[in-house]
Amino acid sequence: MITLNSCPKSFTRDQDKACSPGDTVARVKARLEEKCAGVLAETDRVDTGRLGIPVFVSKCGPAARDVMPTRKQMGKGASPEQAEASALMELVERFSYFSFWNDPANFEELTWSEAETRWPGQVMDIARVIDSVEDSLSPDQARRVMDLVRWKFHPLFNVCTESVEYAPLDWFKKLNEFNGSSAGNTFEESICQGGCELVERHVCAVIDRTRPELPTIDQENLADPVLERLCRCFRDNGITLILKDFSLGFPVPTVAAIAWDGKTFPALSEIVFTAGTAASPAKAAIRAVTEVAQLAGDFETSRVYEASGLPKFSELDQAEWLRSGPLVSLNSLPSVEDRDIYNELKALANGLAAKGYPLYSVDTRHPDLMVAANYNLVPGFDFRERTPNRSLGLFVGRILAEDSEFDEALEGLDVLEEIYPEAYFLPFFRGLLALRMGDSGYALDMFSEAEPLQPANEERGLAAFYQGYVLSQMEEWEECVAPLGRAVEYDAEVKEFFNLRGVAYFKQGKYERAASDFQASLDIDSGSPHDLANLGLCHKFMGNTGEALDYLGAALEMDPGLEYARTHFEELQAQAE
Repeated sequence: MITLNSCPKSFTRDQDKACSPGDTVARVKARLEEKCAGVLAETDRVDTGRLGIPVFVSKCGPAARDVMPTRKQMGKGASPEQAEASALMELVERFSYFSFWNDPANFEELTWSEAETRWPGQVMDIARVIDSVEDSLSPDQARRVMDLVRWKFHPLFNVCTESVEYAPLDWFKKLNEFNGSSAGNTFEESICQGGCELVERHVCAVIDRTRPELPTIDQENLADPVLERLCRCFRDNGITLILKDFSLGFPVPTVAAIAWDGKTFPALSEIVFTAGTAASPAKAAIRAVTEVAQLAGDFETSRVYEASGLPKFSELDQAEWLRSGPLVSLNSLPSVEDRDIYNELKALANGLAAKGYPLYSVDTRHPDLMVAANYNLVPGFDFRERTPNRSLGLFVGRILAEDSEFDEALEGLDVLEEIYPEAYFLPFFRGLLALRMGDSGYALDMFSEAEPLQPANEERGLAAFYQGYVLSQMEEWEECVAPLGRAVEYDAEVKEFFNLRGVAYFKQGKYERAASDFQASLDIDSGSPHDLANLGLCHKFMGNTGEALDYLGAALEMDPGLEYARTHFEELQAQAE
């Protein structure tokens, strides 16, 4: 269980830490080797050196790959030591997080009412759950909805009151995924970092949807020498860097950074847009600027990054709204800076609670590693990837359709229809349930009915995609192209839409069209070995042997277990020889 104590800072150069990054790397690497062999393969510096801002990766060993979906983590910092520590602690954070969720002993599976009986007076107020999706249900209606499934209850530490409340942790995981997971030298450091990340994601989501005019931070008179050097690295290389105040009245400062290189964009670089939140304005700005360096590939390597907290712009006109706003000093932003991280954390938690946003944390330390790791959450906070058209019914309905027993799911969806008459999501979930039960005809009818009911293009795109998916399961390859085309028109940022349409074209022998879709999927996520392999197969059948070998080879380098890719690769190699 979490206990908070005084946590004086002993390192403050580019980030505020309880010990130096060099000490962190030495201690955590030794601990991994001793207690969790096979989790870390290696750490490696991956920047080209152009900016002079280091970027590291930590590569997962076999023991981590068995637990985690990712294969490497990136780390940022103004110094090589901090960047390596960041990459290493990202691995600790994610390995701890996924290990925690994989252990059933961490949870008691109960309905909401059963939990209230099990821990009378200690269960989180159901109003917090209602607030988490901004629903308008009464507590009794919300309790009825939450009683439709069994939840993974776990004690949460309320950082403001330093008390324990029991809550359905998988409800918040469904909303937040792994946003808010953190690791650090101490609980105080880890939770403060995780809480700041949640603030960052929330204000970025709000700003992305509203696009207000916000202050621009003056870079001419930066008092912090580390930040001044980082900004100079951009200027000296002819790269435009704009810093914005995204704090929105929260107790900690958030600095957004957008950067582009007019010489290399768009051929060799992208517009990079990200943000950082920390206890002080200078550290928030350092986090944002080093994050830009982490994502940008030094603006010369054709690196494609995946957008998360903020959108990804493909044209400068899309970022025009960020150029306006009054010029302000960095020191005008809010701050909770203190010599003791405990005091910073308490100021953050108290400030959030005063705004109606309590900060909670869960101890997710790996039982062998025992390096501080946490899963943090703030009911009511948003993040960009979550649909704005949310409700308890939406998320519970998804769980019923995807995970519950058939009879229980049917009854639960009927209850939701009573509470949410004519809800837009019900036909979609009935389609998902039918698909899971193998009734393709009824699933196709439900997804077709759902498509025009959806409140936004993202949801309409998903309904159209599932129509295509059902038709692909029926091997109706020609018929599935049309709904997948509508899905792409609704939302051209989802790689799965392009991938499945590419498969449909491939199955029809339309290799050029298939190649175009697989390339579009890779433009969204360059780390997909299957798309690389599929693109290689398209080039093979188009007679482009050199390109086929390149793409198939790249796919096998990324995932040596792709046997179908290896078969075609070796066949082409033999022919070439």
